[in-house]
Amino acid sequence: MTLTNLFRVRILASLLAVLMAGASLTGCVHRIDIQQGNFLDTEDIDRVAVGMTRVQVRSLLGTPMVADPFVNTRWDYVYYLKRGRWTEARKRHFIVYFDAADKVERIEKPTDTTKPTVKTAAAK
Repeated sequence: MTLTNLFRVRILASLLAVLMAGASLTGCVHRIDIQQGNFLDTEDIDRVAVGMTRVQVRSLLGTPMVADPFVNTRWDYVYYLKRGRWTEARKRHFIVYFDAADKVERIEKPTDTTKPTVKTAAAK
Protein backbone atom coordinates (compact mmCIF):
# COMPACT_ATOMS: atom_id res chain seq x y z
CA MET A 1 0.00 0.00 0.00
CA THR A 2 1.33 3.38 -0.87
CA LEU A 3 1.52 6.26 1.54
CA THR A 4 -1.32 8.19 -0.16
CA ASN A 5 -3.65 5.17 -0.07
CA LEU A 6 -2.85 4.62 3.62
CA PHE A 7 -3.57 8.30 4.30
CA ARG A 8 -6.92 8.05 2.44
CA VAL A 9 -7.92 4.94 4.40
CA ARG A 10 -7.12 6.65 7.71
CA ILE A 11 -9.08 9.77 6.72
CA LEU A 12 -12.04 7.68 5.58
CA ALA A 13 -11.98 5.54 8.76
CA SER A 14 -11.80 8.57 11.05
CA LEU A 15 -14.58 10.33 9.12
CA LEU A 16 -16.75 7.23 9.37
CA ALA A 17 -16.06 6.96 13.12
CA VAL A 18 -17.01 10.61 13.69
CA LEU A 19 -20.24 10.23 11.69
CA MET A 20 -21.24 7.08 13.56
CA ALA A 21 -20.49 8.67 16.94
CA GLY A 22 -22.54 11.74 16.04
CA ALA A 23 -25.47 9.65 14.84
CA SER A 24 -25.46 7.47 17.93
CA LEU A 25 -25.40 10.43 20.33
CA THR A 26 -28.38 12.23 18.81
CA GLY A 27 -30.80 9.31 18.82
CA CYS A 28 -30.08 7.59 22.10
CA VAL A 29 -31.22 10.18 24.62
CA HIS A 30 -34.13 8.85 26.67
CA ARG A 31 -36.47 11.23 28.43
CA ILE A 32 -38.29 9.86 31.45
CA ASP A 33 -41.96 10.54 32.06
CA ILE A 34 -42.56 13.48 34.40
CA GLN A 35 -45.64 13.20 36.59
CA GLN A 36 -46.45 15.76 39.27
CA GLY A 37 -49.45 16.44 41.44
CA ASN A 38 -52.65 14.59 42.20
CA PHE A 39 -54.13 12.40 39.48
CA LEU A 40 -57.89 12.56 39.99
CA ASP A 41 -60.38 10.30 38.28
CA THR A 42 -63.48 12.00 36.95
CA GLU A 43 -65.58 9.70 39.17
CA ASP A 44 -63.83 11.08 42.28
CA ILE A 45 -64.23 14.66 41.09
CA ASP A 46 -67.93 14.09 40.46
CA ARG A 47 -68.36 12.76 44.01
CA VAL A 48 -67.29 16.10 45.55
CA ALA A 49 -70.42 18.04 46.40
CA VAL A 50 -71.32 21.36 47.94
CA GLY A 51 -71.67 21.00 51.71
CA MET A 52 -68.91 18.41 52.23
CA THR A 53 -66.35 19.08 54.96
CA ARG A 54 -62.60 19.48 54.47
CA VAL A 55 -62.03 16.07 56.04
CA GLN A 56 -64.41 14.43 53.58
CA VAL A 57 -62.77 16.13 50.59
CA ARG A 58 -59.28 15.19 51.80
CA SER A 59 -60.26 11.56 52.33
CA LEU A 60 -61.83 11.43 48.87
CA LEU A 61 -59.19 13.31 46.81
CA GLY A 62 -56.10 13.28 49.00
CA THR A 63 -54.00 16.19 50.17
CA PRO A 64 -54.20 19.17 47.81
CA MET A 65 -51.15 20.09 45.78
CA VAL A 66 -51.52 23.77 46.67
CA ALA A 67 -53.08 24.82 49.99
CA ASP A 68 -52.34 28.52 50.38
CA PRO A 69 -51.60 29.37 54.03
CA PHE A 70 -52.81 32.94 53.54
CA VAL A 71 -56.07 32.08 51.76
CA ASN A 72 -57.28 28.95 53.53
CA THR A 73 -60.65 28.89 51.76
CA ARG A 74 -59.24 27.41 48.54
CA TRP A 75 -57.60 24.07 47.70
CA ASP A 76 -55.96 23.51 44.34
CA TYR A 77 -55.45 20.04 42.92
CA VAL A 78 -52.96 20.27 40.07
CA TYR A 79 -51.81 17.43 37.82
CA TYR A 80 -49.04 17.48 35.19
CA LEU A 81 -47.89 14.60 32.97
CA LYS A 82 -45.20 14.81 30.30
CA ARG A 83 -44.45 11.55 28.50
CA GLY A 84 -41.10 11.35 26.75
CA ARG A 85 -39.65 14.04 24.56
CA TRP A 86 -42.15 14.66 21.80
CA THR A 87 -45.60 14.42 23.37
CA GLU A 88 -47.45 17.44 24.62
CA ALA A 89 -47.79 17.82 28.38
CA ARG A 90 -51.16 16.98 29.92
CA LYS A 91 -52.30 19.40 32.62
CA ARG A 92 -55.40 19.40 34.82
CA HIS A 93 -56.49 21.89 37.47
CA PHE A 94 -59.33 21.32 39.94
CA ILE A 95 -60.25 23.90 42.61
CA VAL A 96 -62.39 23.50 45.73
CA TYR A 97 -63.59 26.59 47.62
CA PHE A 98 -64.66 26.44 51.25
CA ASP A 99 -66.85 28.80 53.30
CA ALA A 100 -66.24 30.04 56.84
CA ALA A 101 -67.74 26.85 58.32
CA ASP A 102 -65.19 24.67 56.41
CA LYS A 103 -67.82 23.30 54.05
CA VAL A 104 -67.49 23.15 50.26
CA GLU A 105 -68.94 26.35 48.87
CA ARG A 106 -68.25 25.85 45.15
CA ILE A 107 -66.20 23.70 42.81
CA GLU A 108 -64.31 24.52 39.62
CA LYS A 109 -64.14 21.46 37.41
CA PRO A 110 -60.81 20.51 35.86
CA THR A 111 -59.50 22.08 32.74
CA ASP A 112 -57.63 19.57 30.62
CA THR A 113 -55.19 21.06 28.13
CA THR A 114 -54.81 17.94 26.01
CA LYS A 115 -57.32 15.26 25.31
CA PRO A 116 -55.93 11.73 25.48
CA THR A 117 -56.12 9.76 22.28
CA VAL A 118 -58.63 6.94 22.47
CA LYS A 119 -57.83 3.85 20.46
CA THR A 120 -60.82 2.13 18.95
CA ALA A 121 -61.04 -1.49 17.88
CA ALA A 122 -60.93 -0.43 14.22
CA ALA A 123 -57.71 1.57 14.77
CA LYS A 124 -55.83 -1.46 16.14
